[in-house]
Amino acid sequence: MDFEQLKTFLEVSRQKSFSRAAERLLVTQPAISAQIRSLEKEVGARLFDRDGGKVTFTAAGRVFEPFAEHCLNCQSHIMGIVAELHRSPRGAISISANEATCLYVLPAVFAQFRKQFLRVGLSIVRAERSRTLEAVLNREVDFGVVALPVKDPRITVEPIHKDELAFVVPAAHPLTAHVHVTLKEVAQHAMVLMKKGRQRELLDNLFHMQDLQPKIALEVESSELVKRLVAAGLGTGFLPRANVASDAQAGLLKIIPVDDVRLSRDLALIYRKGKELTRAAQVFLDIAKGQLDD
Repeated sequence: MDFEQLKTFLEVSRQKSFSRAAERLLVTQPAISAQIRSLEKEVGARLFDRDGGKVTFTAAGRVFEPFAEHCLNCQSHIMGIVAELHRSPRGAISISANEATCLYVLPAVFAQFRKQFLRVGLSIVRAERSRTLEAVLNREVDFGVVALPVKDPRITVEPIHKDELAFVVPAAHPLTAHVHVTLKEVAQHAMVLMKKGRQRELLDNLFHMQDLQPKIALEVESSELVKRLVAAGLGTGFLPRANVASDAQAGLLKIIPVDDVRLSRDLALIYRKGKELTRAAQVFLDIAKGQLDD
């Protein structure tokens, strides 16, 4: 049973004639008859009495009529809703990202998006990198934001943010007297580091390449916590420059360049390959990508 059969059924009932229904629907009368026969076979009962040139409902046809009307009304309604999504999108877009990205990178994207689509909700899921990748692959969220590289062939990757890891110390730390430091000097002072993740991998590789063993005071699971602990004087740390820029301006932290060290931290918006983006999702993607030009 399909919508075309239901449309044909209702047109025959309105016109009380197969031939007039064929004219209205711009098909042949045999085509109308074939559709009605097919529908009656599926229903398991005759729907029309054909007495001479007159077409009237059978008892089954009379019962079937409101069902057909309801089905076509539902079709019209859902098609209207889908069309409305493209004219004036509504619904929600879900994004998974870690805490720092939610705090320091995405707010500007969210603000610009909301100016255009007030009726589209934004659902934010805070999760570390591996969980974000998993959520995207399982279609639990529309988008994820993670540090590059992302090599999974099932994922589409769109770079949206360029940054670097900056070496930061608390305001009263002895190294604040230095204009710049060496990595060896960094390794001689207690540090607060992330337990795991792309950021920790970069730092471990950096120290390993120079045969240095950093003095680790604390290992935590949140870069925001790293920042707070450094500001509280519990050690030094490496954090994305965007995360600490306002704290450095306020004098709570000091950013000190490290000789011959540049740790890039580029973020990408990711989504499942082959995912059909709604108009709102496409605009969100375009706005996020536009952040690179700011």
